[in-house]
Amino acid sequence: MTREAVIVDAVRSPVGKRNGGLASVHPADLSAYVLQALVERTGLDPGLVDDVIWGCVSQIGEQSFDIARTAALSAGWPIRSAVANG
Repeated sequence: MTREAVIVDAVRSPVGKRNGGLASVHPADLSAYVLQALVERTGLDPGLVDDVIWGCVSQIGEQSFDIARTAALSAGWPIRSAVANG
């Protein structure tokens, strides 16, 4: 059986700048807000999600880990949904 990928919606985080207002927000926490907004906007059940694909412009420091998995877990998504691709 072939499974099809479905894009439910798109949400993005605010754009920050070096030493700006978001400088003290951990990248996973900022990403978690985006995933939580996605659930609120769409009514999506995170348990139905197979993959989380996440992008990060400058992967340095704390952002260099698997930001997609960390964001999904920080958003409270099930571990099964946090098998992520970043």
